[in-house]
Order: sequence, then structure tokens, then C-alpha cells
Amino acid sequence: MAEDTLRLEGDPKGVVLRFAPNPNGPLTLGHARGVLTNHYLARKYKGRFILRFDDTDPRTKKPLLEAYEWIKEDFHWLGCDPDEVVIASQNIDSYYQYAEKLIDMGHAYVCTCEREAFKTMKNQSIACPCRGLSQVDNKARWERMFSSYKGGEATLKIKTDIKHPDPALRDWTGFRIIDDKHPLVGKKYRVWPMLDFESAVEDHVRGVTHIIRGIDLMDSGLKQKYVYDYFGWSYPNVILWGRIQIDGLGRFSTSKMAQDIASGVFSGWDDPQLPTLRALRRRGILPESIREFMLSLGLSDNAAAVSMENLYSANRKILDETTNRYFFIPEPMELHIEGIPGKTIRMPLHPTHKDRGVREQCLDPQRCIYIAKKDAGLPVGEVVKLMGLSCIQVESVNERQVKAKYTRQENKKAKKIQCLQDYVECTVLKPDGAADNGYCEPQCQSLDAGTIIQFERYGFCRLDAKDDGKLVFVYGHN
Repeated sequence: MAEDTLRLEGDPKGVVLRFAPNPNGPLTLGHARGVLTNHYLARKYKGRFILRFDDTDPRTKKPLLEAYEWIKEDFHWLGCDPDEVVIASQNIDSYYQYAEKLIDMGHAYVCTCEREAFKTMKNQSIACPCRGLSQVDNKARWERMFSSYKGGEATLKIKTDIKHPDPALRDWTGFRIIDDKHPLVGKKYRVWPMLDFESAVEDHVRGVTHIIRGIDLMDSGLKQKYVYDYFGWSYPNVILWGRIQIDGLGRFSTSKMAQDIASGVFSGWDDPQLPTLRALRRRGILPESIREFMLSLGLSDNAAAVSMENLYSANRKILDETTNRYFFIPEPMELHIEGIPGKTIRMPLHPTHKDRGVREQCLDPQRCIYIAKKDAGLPVGEVVKLMGLSCIQVESVNERQVKAKYTRQENKKAKKIQCLQDYVECTVLKPDGAADNGYCEPQCQSLDAGTIIQFERYGFCRLDAKDDGKLVFVYGHN
């Protein structure tokens, strides 16, 4: 198994790992890697796994109230229920206590410099005028951040090395003023911690032993170590992994998805066009398949490109054994056959599991049958095989119908075509936003919503809804 190669150095016991999403939307396939890997390692080493909501930015990445439950549901669907759930916005008072200690220790100061002016000084390794203020002055300024200062007028800076070679690590912002309403705590707070400060404190308080983060977030650890050093804490072990580009997934940001959903571009967070776990679940992608796909990526710090086809392959291995087969006729056209007998066609529900039974069609020789438009472009005289019947020979073709003669013969080299006489109207929603309309077998009416099947010569589909006698499926993959 791919996960057998996943291990922590030294094979420690009792580890504590966490995954910390921003609840501004449900989880995407990209998030799944972090959830599954952290959960797997926590279980492997008999440790603890924490879900922490990093929700201390009520403006730029404003949390959605519904997203807290959506994310918990996504964790459960993946089989990764956490041992503890932490909501950062409910711990704001504790972050204040740590900030005040840093001010008292001389390791933090309140800066009122104009933003661009501070940036210019920092880039030149010049300390701003606020950096040399006394602890008393900084405590007074800190109190004014809660009362008289307006948003953007003051920030709490964490002192580092003002001459550090990397400007990003020089005196970084720990707290800022935001007056926007938060979905959980309303306007109870106006001084909010930046992610690096909140995360540093939470990781220490929760006893996190290992942090797995993208190599592009290396600076976060370097910033947070200043806080750890000031308090005499031991920083967790850090594992940096490389960015994974998933070809075929598309580029989506959570904020852009939210905008497009609000404007009607997408029907919701489970729209089949989106890379959310809710959308993949709606398409019939199984959590076991996502687990195999993601854990196979390992912990390498090298960037890599993988394909959605790898996920589909893992999903196909499972579904090929478990799903029953049915016919689907997209864009149906009439096929009139001279000499076709009245008979009952019996096809197995699964080609290798005959014990599951059959589905039946009772053919009436006086009625036409239907084939897909893509199968109707046949040259006159060609012999084709109707699945479940013998061969027919094409006699004429036009835009509305095909006429043929029943041959009563078999031809193993003949093209195979699906056909239906009785049918149920259905629509298949595609991941590219398109939809295929057509007919499927009447037996599909008895399927429960959520059932995944395989339309032969078409692909795996999940029954999404039954709408006034019409069935709506969502396409997964071929």
C-alpha cells in the first residue's frame, strides 16, 4: 500500500498533528492531501489529530457560518474524524494575554507608522520610530488599539532581527485592527491576530509535535520561531512538502468559487465543475479512492505534477467490481428494423457477477427502437451488432432515422451498438458544465438517489435526483 511508505523520522509515539483550514468554504481536493496525511500519521503513531479552524480574518478571508459544519462533514466523509476541534476565534482572549507578555518582555511594539513608510524602512533594514518606545508607551498604545485607533492606524509588531537578510522576516505583524463582523463572535473583537501569531500559540497550547506544510510556507515557521524562542518553547518538527499540480483539476480559489456561486455561474459548492470534495462526492468519486491517490504522493519536498486520471484509475478499480451496468442512449434517433423478432432481451447487471441478475427488454416488432446519434452515422450496407440481439444491415440513413434489415447472423467483427425500445428520459450532468440528454433503461427508475452505476460504453455515473419521472445523473469518469 502507498501509505506504508509514509513515516516520521525516529518512529515517534504519541504524536500530535493538525490540519487547519480557513472556514471560508468547504474543502477541496487539494485540502484532502493535508487532511488524509495528518490523520494517517496520527493514527499510525497512536497519537492525536486536531481540526483547527483558522478563522481570525473576518475581512479578507471572511469565514462562512455554514463552512464550519461543511468541513466537519468533509472530514467525516474522508474517514478522518478529529480527536479535537479547535476554533481560533473562540480563543482570542488567550492570544491577547500572550501579546501583552511579549510587550512586557520588550519583544513586541505597537507601530503607528503609515504602511508604505514602514515597508520602505523595513526593506532598508531601518527600525521605525515606534520600535524604540518603552513598554509603558507600548502598553498604552496597545490599549488604544481596542478603543481609539482606527483600522489601519496601528498594528502590533513582533520584534525580530531588523537586519535579517530576508525582509519578510523583519518585524512582522502579529495583530491588526478589523471592525468587520465575524460570523461566530460578531463584533466582540476588533483587534485580531494574524495567522502566524494565532497558529504559533495554538500549536504550542495543543501540544502539536509535527507540522506538515507546503515548502512555500517555510517563512511561517521562521517567523513563529521568534515567538517560541521568546517564551522558551520548543518548536514542533516541521515537514515541508512540495507543491502538487493536479492536471485536469483546473485552477480555482475558494473566494472566486464563492463569487461565482453567488453570481449564478455555478449552482452551488457541489457543482460538478468544481474541485470541492462535495462536488467529487456528487460525481461518485469514493473517499477510498481519494485516500489512495493522496497518500501515494508521500512527503517529498519536490514539486510534482499528477493527473486526475490517477484518481479516476483508483476509483475505477473499486467501481468496476461494485457497479451494475445499464444502457444510456444520448441524443436518441429512431432505428426501424425490418424482420426484427418479438423477443425478450436479457443482459446481465454485471458481466462477471451473474448472481446479481439481469435486466430485461421486451421487443415489439411493430415499434422502432432507439440508438445514439453518434452511432447513427453508418454507411449503407454496413453490418452492425445490436447488443443483446443479432446483427442488422443498414439500408438507409437520414437526419431523423435509420432503416435496417435484421440478418439473424452473428459477426464478431461488427461494431456493437446499444439500443432501447422502452426507456426513461434522463440527463447526465458533465464536469465541463455540459449535459447529455437521452434515454436510459426503465430499470433505472428503481435505483435510489446516490446509487453509482456504469452506463456501458459511456462511463460511471451517480443518480443525483428523480425529477417528475426524469432521472438526473452526474458523470464521474470513463
